[in-house]
Amino acid sequence: MQVSRPFRLLVWGDYALFTRPEMKVERVSYEIMTPSAARGILEAILWKPQMRWIVERIDRLKPVRFHAIRRNEVALKASPDRPEIRADDPDVRQQRAALVLRDVAYLVHARIGLTERAGPEDSLTKYVVMFKRRAEAGQCHKQPCLGCREFSAFFRLLAEDEPDPPADTSGNSRPGWIFYDWDFAKTPPQPRFFEAVIEEGRMRVPPFESLEVRG
Repeated sequence: MQVSRPFRLLVWGDYALFTRPEMKVERVSYEIMTPSAARGILEAILWKPQMRWIVERIDRLKPVRFHAIRRNEVALKASPDRPEIRADDPDVRQQRAALVLRDVAYLVHARIGLTERAGPEDSLTKYVVMFKRRAEAGQCHKQPCLGCREFSAFFRLLAEDEPDPPADTSGNSRPGWIFYDWDFAKTPPQPRFFEAVIEEGRMRVPPFESLEVRG
């Protein structure tokens, strides 16, 4: 598969919550951004069915700082079968504790690839130019977020000749198996995980099709 040159997107925010799926009752964040969260930020800037984002590395630029908060959530989801469910119903609302990250910043390294839906008129150059123009102007289809919608993400595209900002080198860690992304080729979509290693503040993201990624 043809891929574009790498992009480097600087992302930061006041809070982040990259939820660990094994925590069923209270929400607890991973210590670093997940590849799916990085993809979501990139797609908020540019997404087309003919292209896909390939996240290759995530650099952590600030030390890990956990912060305990309480969040308002709903116990049930509204659906056509249950139109009576309302988010403002006190019987539906609930408060849940969450262990979130505070004062975060990351550098996302990613490329653009074409999907099977790309036609003769589609090219990598076309989408590279579109993304570069939108990212440099601060444009996005929707406000990107850091794991949860209430935690807004701010971004800036680094120039090709601009050096990487220094990563947080306060210590290496092995977070273990973390969520990579959903495998949408399966019905229903299946979660995929990989064993993460953070060295000098940098986490390499293996190719989604590699044996390092498991269900």
